[in-house]
Amino acid sequence: MEITLLVIGKTTSPELSRLTDEYISRAARYTPFEMRVLPDPKGVRSLTPDQRKQAEGRLILDFIQPSDFLMLLDERGKQYTSMDFSAMLQKRMASGLKRLVFLVGGPYGFSEDVYRRADSKLSLSAMTFPHEMVRLFFAEQVYRAMSILRGDPYHHE
Repeated sequence: MEITLLVIGKTTSPELSRLTDEYISRAARYTPFEMRVLPDPKGVRSLTPDQRKQAEGRLILDFIQPSDFLMLLDERGKQYTSMDFSAMLQKRMASGLKRLVFLVGGPYGFSEDVYRRADSKLSLSAMTFPHEMVRLFFAEQVYRAMSILRGDPYHHE
């Protein structure tokens, strides 16, 4: 199974980008894992929040394949412990799923079309984080989950 972290817009912080890439690289030793960055919609600064969500939604839905399992990183999603998250990933891997896509939306969230297409929602915390930091936190959790599944000593329970 391939895991894809789908995000909108580039990371402006070189430090966050480097750390995110490091954890993606670590996790990719266990399972195919990549981050795909969709560009900000054209004329993004002149769009209203709703127009921006719609434009981002079109980019997202053009990327998603019908066979993909789409999980939104959303504040109203299910929260997992690291152990439970690793078990969820194991279950998805065992199901024969080809690609599991985790989506970090733009600053205003997701369009209704994206919500309708989503198969599930995941919340990293009840707190709100900058979208660029969510990339790092999520990549680290995928690495942690893979190390748990392989019995490596990274995670301490």
